[in-house]
Amino acid sequence: MCGIVGITGFSSVVQSIYDSLIVLQHRGQDSAGIATIDDKNNIRLRKANGLVQDVFKTRHMFRLQGNIGIGHVRYPTSGNWSVSEAQPFYVNSPFGITLVHNGNIINTYELTKNLFKIARRHVNTSSDSEILLNVLAFELDKFNHFPLKPENIFKAVSAMHKKLRGAYSCVALIIGHGMLAFRDPYGIRPLVLGRRYIRDNIYEYMVASESVALDSLGFELLRDILPGEAVYVTENKQLFTFKCAKNTQLTPCIFEYVYFARQDSFINNVSVYKARLRMGKKLGIKIAHKWKNIKIDVVIPIPETSCDIALEIAQIIKKPYRQGFVKNRYVGRTFIMSSNQARRKSVLCKLNANYIEFYNKNVLLIDDSIVRGTTSEQIVKLARKAGARKVYFASAAPEVRFPNVYGIDMTNVNDLIANGRQVDEICKLIGADGLIFQDLNDLIDAIREENPMLTHFECSVFNGYYVTKDVDQKYLNKLKSSRETNLIIDKNETENLEIYYEQ
Repeated sequence: MCGIVGITGFSSVVQSIYDSLIVLQHRGQDSAGIATIDDKNNIRLRKANGLVQDVFKTRHMFRLQGNIGIGHVRYPTSGNWSVSEAQPFYVNSPFGITLVHNGNIINTYELTKNLFKIARRHVNTSSDSEILLNVLAFELDKFNHFPLKPENIFKAVSAMHKKLRGAYSCVALIIGHGMLAFRDPYGIRPLVLGRRYIRDNIYEYMVASESVALDSLGFELLRDILPGEAVYVTENKQLFTFKCAKNTQLTPCIFEYVYFARQDSFINNVSVYKARLRMGKKLGIKIAHKWKNIKIDVVIPIPETSCDIALEIAQIIKKPYRQGFVKNRYVGRTFIMSSNQARRKSVLCKLNANYIEFYNKNVLLIDDSIVRGTTSEQIVKLARKAGARKVYFASAAPEVRFPNVYGIDMTNVNDLIANGRQVDEICKLIGADGLIFQDLNDLIDAIREENPMLTHFECSVFNGYYVTKDVDQKYLNKLKSSRETNLIIDKNETENLEIYYEQ
């Protein structure tokens, strides 16, 4: 899971891209990058490890000139934490192309081998995003005229879909042409299209991982980019769209609604905020039925994703809702931190218990999900330390039992607390007095109630079904091994990269 953005406008776009990345910071905390094309057709690129506000200083902003650009915030699920893996990536042939990517490509070994053997292209990192960029470059290089026509661009994307397997939402800049955005045939990772009126039916265009990035800049949300669709905006701001894949099926990642997306986003015509309210309502009904003989004094959310969920639960079971944990907003999201040790330390810095809401009470803690159990265990300890008599725990998502291969850091099945365990065992491990999970069917119904056209979801972490139908145990073992190897790389690397490519 990463955050991506692309803007093509009539004035400098760097400040707008920076502001968008700040809005999308919740999608990645490890590195950030921006690339622009200036008026001399030079690629201007700055990327480094760290948060957006730390990576970009005033001197970098002045140098990132141009009316068209892309940006990225990274949460690594493949490759490692070196700045060489940070995005955007760049290749100089053909034309000069730079690209950002959210998702995960499954058949990287096969693609890397074919790129070297057939396309004579060398991939210099372990990032699947660099592979994806080189596949795009190879397909565009098959046309021997300049400039390429929109149908040439779309034909290249169609050829890519036939080669790539996995989840990918991408935005690319092509020198001498414009901005290209495309989404995999299943639409697993989100990507939205927006525009901003200038004058006389002339618009600036923007694509981003979430609609909130458009809201922050005053862009109108047009729609989600469709599965398998490509959107091409020329240098003259002409918009072309084309469905580049056959047999597409919208199958969005259900975890976007549970945790990743901001509550004020709309994804596939569904309000994330309202979806979470409905999750709370359905889980509240289950709690009222299953735990009708359990005495609960107060409902307390684990901020912030679960706050709206907890409020609905409190109303259903007719118990007071209280903000029992005070959050330090200067600590990042613990789920997307790179190790269990970092998550444990971060919980203690991130949350502090308001003793008056816990002391001598039976508390019901609400969280959006339980993945590794590291955070849940620490939070239960905080509640007990604050004087709670009993600590009950409810998860708005079902048990996470299977690894994710589509861009979420759940690749090692041994890290998943629910894998191979029953609810009572999980409850004991996190130290709670009772534990309850949302049913998968209720979770799906909570999301699709607002958009009945959503008939399928990517739910592999809950049910073990992988929609691309090409994930086997051999691949899962390889992914697990690769992830464990990358954990030994120094994540505190201070290297950064700032380049001006001249064409």
